[in-house]
Amino acid sequence: MRVISYNLRKHRAARELAELADRWEANLLCLQECDTLNMPEHIAGLKLARMTSRNRLGLALYYRENTFQLQDVVSLALKKSLHDHILRPAHERVLGARLRDIDAGRDVIVASFHAAPLTALNSLRRHQIRTALTQLQELGSGLPTLMVGDYNYPVFKEKLGERVRRHGYDLTLSDARTYTRYRFFRGHYDFATSIGLDIDRVTTLPQGASDHLPILVTADYRRRDGGGAIEEPATAAS
Repeated sequence: MRVISYNLRKHRAARELAELADRWEANLLCLQECDTLNMPEHIAGLKLARMTSRNRLGLALYYRENTFQLQDVVSLALKKSLHDHILRPAHERVLGARLRDIDAGRDVIVASFHAAPLTALNSLRRHQIRTALTQLQELGSGLPTLMVGDYNYPVFKEKLGERVRRHGYDLTLSDARTYTRYRFFRGHYDFATSIGLDIDRVTTLPQGASDHLPILVTADYRRRDGGGAIEEPATAAS
């Protein structure tokens, strides 16, 4: 599974998507801050699963049809920050899809996530992450799940990782920082939370027109034990 996550910075980097998908052989695209009125049905052979609909700048998810079959898709509203209430309410901050992996013969949940902006408290973003992961399981309890996107969480990620692991998930950062616009706020903003998957690597890709750098998540299904249960890793991801 090769998943690209990209915050397009108010749709400015949208024209880069076809080249990114081709160059890095992605079979899933999880997008944030895309213009939901101007997204095509296909990008480099990937089909649109759904876009969010209650904001012009929202989320979108694309999948490769010869790799996955779309089973279900859901968009979720999360607890709002003060910024959301006063300025531009972000009604939907998670877009998740249940997909059938054709070759593997099993289902997986993949989601695009965009946390509250930096004006919000980390506690609110933790609440959003926890709620998103919990509600995504309604697409299929116990299924392998990968949620990628802009977490807006530049500091205290170690504590976030501890909290995520308490709920059975792994938190995986990319190999280089993903946000460079403001020197004080530079760092890792875009990463992955997962369960039932082995994350081989999260690679920060070259910067384009966005202030966020895209990331490429390479993952595989965690092998099952003899009883069919997902085998837990010996150590958690960093």
